[in-house]
Amino acid sequence: MYEHFDPLHSTSLVHHYITNMVDPANDNLPYWLLLPNKKPAEAAHCRVDDAELVGSWYEGLTAAMHVLGTKEGEDVRQSLRRHLMRSWGEHGLRFCEPYPWTHTVHASFHEMGYILPAMNLICAEYPDDEEAERRTSELIRGMRSLVIERKVRTFWSGDFMETEPIYEFPNDVYLRDGGFDLTRHTGRGEPAIRNALMLHALVQRYAQKQDEVALDLAQGIANYVLGVSRYFNYKMEFFGHVHSAAWFACGLVYLGRVTDREDYIRKGRAIYDYIRSLSSDFGWVPEYAQWHPMDEEHCETCCVRDMILCARELTKCGYPQYWNDFNLFARNQLIENQIRYTGYVTTDNTKPDGNGITYHDIDKRMIGGFTGGSEPNSISLMRFRSVAGCCVGTAPTALKAVWDDAITDEDGVLTVNVPFDRETDDLCMESQIPSCGCVRLRAKRPCRAGFRRYGWMGDSPVLTRNGEPVLTDPDDAVLSAELNAGDVLELTFDLQTEARQETVRGTDFTVYWRGCDVVALSPAGEHVRLYQRDLSVPKVYPLPEDVQYTGAANYGPTQQKG
Repeated sequence: MYEHFDPLHSTSLVHHYITNMVDPANDNLPYWLLLPNKKPAEAAHCRVDDAELVGSWYEGLTAAMHVLGTKEGEDVRQSLRRHLMRSWGEHGLRFCEPYPWTHTVHASFHEMGYILPAMNLICAEYPDDEEAERRTSELIRGMRSLVIERKVRTFWSGDFMETEPIYEFPNDVYLRDGGFDLTRHTGRGEPAIRNALMLHALVQRYAQKQDEVALDLAQGIANYVLGVSRYFNYKMEFFGHVHSAAWFACGLVYLGRVTDREDYIRKGRAIYDYIRSLSSDFGWVPEYAQWHPMDEEHCETCCVRDMILCARELTKCGYPQYWNDFNLFARNQLIENQIRYTGYVTTDNTKPDGNGITYHDIDKRMIGGFTGGSEPNSISLMRFRSVAGCCVGTAPTALKAVWDDAITDEDGVLTVNVPFDRETDDLCMESQIPSCGCVRLRAKRPCRAGFRRYGWMGDSPVLTRNGEPVLTDPDDAVLSAELNAGDVLELTFDLQTEARQETVRGTDFTVYWRGCDVVALSPAGEHVRLYQRDLSVPKVYPLPEDVQYTGAANYGPTQQKG
């Protein structure tokens, strides 16, 4: 027996994290910084808590509550909404509150990529919230007013008018007191792509509200990044931050879809394919491209989320082959990047919380968090961002995408794209993967339903309806049949453990696959070991010699010192 893909459980864990890793003394302000390797472990406030996190955690918690079908956590969600509605300033930008840990009060255009999706969500959820609508509109128009518009190309051979909008922000930071100060910068570098993180949210705003200014700004930003910035080469390869580039690619494909621009779709797809070439088959995605030696790279969960959402966007543009990545990345690295046991954490509940730091029950509260930097086979507790607040906000949106699109209507056929236990208004789905190759649908009403066919199902999957074989065409991409209420449609295929060699992060791994699931990796990792999915093998998690086990009853498997 093997561990099954269970996005509902993973969603419940991240819901737990978001609703517990907040500060009641500051209206449930999130804690971005978690340090589980300290003795005792602690979480601490920093400026980003009231910058991007109030946006991404609002969106992430809303996604988790949607999947779980619960109202639990609504108090925290409304706290995040209240934080979002504060601190608006010049040019419609959202700044941060001057907390003791804030230092310089400023707005970052990169952070607006997290604020705008949350505002879009609030406007969709609360259509009568006039202030939210005004703030969202003013943010977009304010950013549009701040760009440099490149209208004329002045060259040695003459002056040439630009035929499309090209917009560039003068800097990556805007001070509440001082505006653009070109002596200051965030230090991240790559302002072209970092400032373009908002592209997807701008397109979303246009799709929701027909906001022409949002569309204009989206096109101008996209054209600048794709052209004048020279960030991407002719093959859409790049040097730098994968999270920003992958999220930009997702927005670019989305922009192409809503404007019927094949050139945007083609270039977004090429960016995706380049990042995919640096990633593993099971979804380990490097944080940077060509910035460090590959053996020094780590996988930020935000990058996995971006690839999942971009793959989904590509399927909507007529590229069904990306369903395979959508499935594999979600059920493997996304899930493995989540913290599910904490026996290695030293907690001291005698230390009082204060000065922006909390100590109490960190081992329990951190269950469900997502890492900001995993190796393919492990999460290193010694790494900064071993658990990262940014990833905690973005991961639930990927889980929601998988939950919503596990079964989709494809030209009248209810099609299984991601097999796991899931019930919809039309079907009940049961999956026995990876223990054996069997996925079953029970119809709740008359419909046509079926299963997307993947290469990992082998050459001869068998489709039966109520135990009787259904004739299928070997070339069918979807194996389907007509069903009456109560009918059972079952797909079976041979499932054996297959060992494949793959080089990931500069290391040669033996990857043990059972269908679409990785059940083990060799060599195994340290400190928090990943891909231990064989339930018959006792799990022993090796710890550094100086880490003392404190126990975490009811919050994970027993931690043993190896």
